[in-house]
Amino acid sequence: MQVAVLAHEKFPERAKTAVGVIRYGEYDVTAVLDRDRAGGRVNEYLPGVPDAPIVSGMADVEEADALLIGIAPIGGGFDESWREDVENALSRGCDVISGLHYFLSEDPEFVELAAENDCELWDVRKPDEDLTVSRGIAHEVDAEVILTVGTDCSVGKMTVSMELARAAQEQGIDAAVIPTGQTGIMIEGWGNPIDRVVSDFTAGAVEEMIVEKGDEHDYLFVEGQGTIIHPAYSAVTCGILHGSMPDSLVLCHAAGREAIHGYEDFSIPPVETYIDLYEGLAAPVHETEVAAGALNTMDIVEDGPARNAVDEYAADLGVPATDPVRFESDEVLEALL
Repeated sequence: MQVAVLAHEKFPERAKTAVGVIRYGEYDVTAVLDRDRAGGRVNEYLPGVPDAPIVSGMADVEEADALLIGIAPIGGGFDESWREDVENALSRGCDVISGLHYFLSEDPEFVELAAENDCELWDVRKPDEDLTVSRGIAHEVDAEVILTVGTDCSVGKMTVSMELARAAQEQGIDAAVIPTGQTGIMIEGWGNPIDRVVSDFTAGAVEEMIVEKGDEHDYLFVEGQGTIIHPAYSAVTCGILHGSMPDSLVLCHAAGREAIHGYEDFSIPPVETYIDLYEGLAAPVHETEVAAGALNTMDIVEDGPARNAVDEYAADLGVPATDPVRFESDEVLEALL
């Protein structure tokens, strides 16, 4: 499928859905919409991924079967400045894929345009209606379950899950990803949007996916969400931790991050605090341990300082660590598998 990816004013630093889809999805990305960087190319900002032009709007996209919303602001609202692009896409007969909390399929204008032009509105964050509470059985599956957890939001948990699963597959290991957020669902084509699920059903929604895939694969890499200390999103983090009953954890952090993104009055504590919190909170349900770390070094330009930062992070954790996008993952995989 050929897709145009909307990432206005955020590409690539604050467009993690766009970046994830470009890097890991099976879509043919024909253009990125970013009015601030129109005229550029994707590879100017993301080397090593399939290249595409950056354009100012959907009107400048030559070919596409769908428009994919590649950004999600805090709260997942719809920015009215995007309406023209969505209308243009629907008028051209393009489907629209969205990971917002604002459901395009409930917007009367979009619904009418979609019907007129035989288009699909896929709201990735709209959960199934038959979810239920956890039964506490995720630990019964044959697969080893590995969960990425974070020191904050937007530190790379989805990316680490994808990278490690693919690295394991390249070694001939039967591994799969359990997608819990809009980006992972768009990439994998299935999943439960955990941050949109009723609180009582959060752990159950994760458990359902573990049970569905747990006897088909040897290892499951569960995409984590949020952080256990987040003043807004900690409930999602806890639900995934208890619902997945992981055998091991990968603690993800962004190099240089000192405060919670969007909540800068809340400082990020030492990594030892996170280890104690995650392992301690998991223990009464299913004992686990932080077996590896992943450091997002995107903001460090040179490889030398980036590798030093990874080594320092590993020393702080007391377990192997890497930046799986930038460096090898063999030592981390050995610790996990």
